[in-house]
Amino acid sequence: MLQINNLTLNAWGRQFLDDASVSLPPGSKVGLVGRNGIGKSTLFKVILGELAANGDEISLPKTARIASVDQEHPATPVSVLETILEADVERHELMTRLETADPEEMGEIWGRLIEIDAESAPARASEILVGLGFSQEDIQRPMSHFSGGWRMRVALAAALFAEPDMLLLDEPTNYLDLEGALWLEARLKKYPHTALMISHDRDLLNSVCTHILQLSNRKLELYTGNYDTFERTRAEKLRLMEATKSKQDAERAHLQKFIDRFKAKASKATQAQSRVKKLEKMERIELPPEERVAPFVLPSPERPLPPPLIRLEKASVGYEPGKPILRNLNLRMDLDDRIGLLGVNGAGKSTFAKLIAKALTVDAGEFHRDGKMRVGWFHQHQIEAMDPEDTPLQIILRAMPEASESSRRSRLAQFGLPFQKQDTKVGALSGGERARLLLNLVAMDAPHILILDEPTNHLDIDSRRALLDALNQYTGAVILITHDRSLMELVADRLWLAADGTVKPFEGDMDDYAKFVLDRAKQAGMKPSQIKHEPVAEAAPVAAPKAEKKKSGPSPSTLRHAVKKAEEEMARLTADLARIDTDLAAAAAANDSKKLESLGRARAKTQADLDAAETAWIAAEEALAEVA
Repeated sequence: MLQINNLTLNAWGRQFLDDASVSLPPGSKVGLVGRNGIGKSTLFKVILGELAANGDEISLPKTARIASVDQEHPATPVSVLETILEADVERHELMTRLETADPEEMGEIWGRLIEIDAESAPARASEILVGLGFSQEDIQRPMSHFSGGWRMRVALAAALFAEPDMLLLDEPTNYLDLEGALWLEARLKKYPHTALMISHDRDLLNSVCTHILQLSNRKLELYTGNYDTFERTRAEKLRLMEATKSKQDAERAHLQKFIDRFKAKASKATQAQSRVKKLEKMERIELPPEERVAPFVLPSPERPLPPPLIRLEKASVGYEPGKPILRNLNLRMDLDDRIGLLGVNGAGKSTFAKLIAKALTVDAGEFHRDGKMRVGWFHQHQIEAMDPEDTPLQIILRAMPEASESSRRSRLAQFGLPFQKQDTKVGALSGGERARLLLNLVAMDAPHILILDEPTNHLDIDSRRALLDALNQYTGAVILITHDRSLMELVADRLWLAADGTVKPFEGDMDDYAKFVLDRAKQAGMKPSQIKHEPVAEAAPVAAPKAEKKKSGPSPSTLRHAVKKAEEEMARLTADLARIDTDLAAAAAANDSKKLESLGRARAKTQADLDAAETAWIAAEEALAEVA
């Protein structure tokens, strides 16, 4: 489909590609990966013809239609639905011609409209828009009523609806919520043509991609399989390269030793010269440079607070008195809770985060929290609100006014900002560098709760993994809002759903939620006459079960989730017991009676918790065995 032949690309004073070649198979779904700033978006500009290459290095079939989603749709008075329908250029031209066509021409036009299934176009466009988060009422509203982020969704919907022969997507999930990302993932799996996507969303790359195209060291290399397969293949390739290089280095050293020893002897001169020629012909094996990712610094709270950290009882919260956004909140959160907060945009996730961060107060009900509790809150608007004239050194000065400049620079280096970046203006930093700076700053005071609202939008895959490692080491509580499904699955041990004006626990795992989202989008995209009038609990986490199924108990997926959770709890408590036993031995050796008494009580409670977790695990295993 797409062929790149010996492409060398120089732009903005640097070289992005050096004699790079690749060929993409027709119909493939290709993930373009590489470190931030390496030139992935620049390559897109070359493919689209927006940036000139040196010759005929880029080739596509002459009739191929190519489209990208690189900017939002303009704020026009045209409705969202009509904007999408206009993306099908042929249909739009035929419908326009119908208005002025002669009677004899109308038959030909109608024949072509029937051939391209033009009648179903509004339903297909509506399904795409609903999947990306628009309501049936929204799609009839003019484009001028929507913000830039929503108009970006319209641009994505238009590209999907037009179904070009080659679709270019640059971080398509960055402006979607989790629900939109799940829907897009399912849609791209069924996309009938070639798609090339830049993404750091590991789950999307694993679920959708048939190939991974790596841009590294100014070269392009295509790997067959999804991202996990790419990582395994690349690791094995690097291992073989290292082994081959070691053998070559040993052979080169042996040849050089012979040359040095005998080049001055007439009797060995011919042999020495022969080895010189062999050494010159040997092509050096160069290993790719090691790409180091700085860790995130998320210090844990030194002194845990008594449980619960927060407790909400019949609480309501909003922005105006008497107009609650969320109501009847009955929730509890403890120090070791990892909560994944689900819900479509506009359901109240950000409102809930503001309540926990004390940016809002309850209008009614009760909100109990310890006065000493510290909250670290990261959200995307912080990145947008940063002063472009500020520098990281000026920002850390405000956070650490009493510290020396060397201490402040050392802290920035720990954040992953080297010395040369510390005096750089924020406007010149990459999105990933700004996100890294803010993430580390909000956690600098060792908060008891971290609220992370879309923390990975500007992070590459390796940085996302570093953030995951830091979160796994952090011992405080976490509230996570993210469209990154893999991060949600690896961090959250409980799910809460914001829907219908409240927040409630979601009884199920991410597979259950993905099914719920896709079923809801399919149902919402139908015309009223197409919807089967069966009882559906739209606000509930899963479809309402039929009466006869209520007797059968929890679903297998719910029981598997319970087994997994109990196993994780047992592992955590077992580790806690081992740590307490170590501390007990040290206290006994020091003859510290006061500490021995405290640790003894802690051990008794931990052992009781472990026994309870084992009981829960056995019960869940037995229940799963009965329904399996």
